Amino acid sequence: MIIDPKTQNFSENHKLMTGSILPRPIAFVSTRSLKGVLNLAPFSYFNGVCSKPPTIVFSPARRGYDGKTKDTLNNIRETGEFVVNIVSEDIAEKMVACSTDFEPEVSEFDIANLTPTTCQKIKVPMVKESKVSFECILNKIVPIGNPEPGGGFVVIGTIVLFHIDDDIYNDGKIDIEKIQPIGRLSGNNYIRTVDSFEIIRKIKPE
Repeated sequence: MIIDPKTQNFSENHKLMTGSILPRPIAFVSTRSLKGVLNLAPFSYFNGVCSKPPTIVFSPARRGYDGKTKDTLNNIRETGEFVVNIVSEDIAEKMVACSTDFEPEVSEFDIANLTPTTCQKIKVPMVKESKVSFECILNKIVPIGNPEPGGGFVVIGTIVLFHIDDDIYNDGKIDIEKIQPIGRLSGNNYIRTVDSFEIIRKIKPE
């Protein structure tokens, strides 16, 4: 089957993308508005970019029903700061509780009963219950598409401080069995990292 995305609406294209770009890591992004209201929202278009400087990217789409920008993006534009909190299975349901479009004056920390904890280099708090958090400053926001439902943005952030739970850290590495990360699939489905396999990469001969 061959499908031209121009023959479908954005919702149909979205279903094809989220049903095939699998599994997707989840950025649980905390921000603060200029008025001091805390915001917390998950984004599954998320990944690393490079390590010098350590840089991440995530993509907040416009709201599907009116095309307006989300509170996360608005806050980052205003303050230039945010935190990416990694989602472990033990906070998965609380993460999902934050995925609703609440009014800007509502803090998802309160909705999900999660604990904001002070960061060291930025004014935005991180999620205490997350085993790994990245303090980030904004590098760049790249708009994609038209200012309407289906459009979105690429947010590029530089990590200025890592927060890692001592229990999951060993000899410079993170223990995947202890962090128990989850990945996003399509619809309401998620995946655990409990069945992995190893393939040894060949070293390039000198």
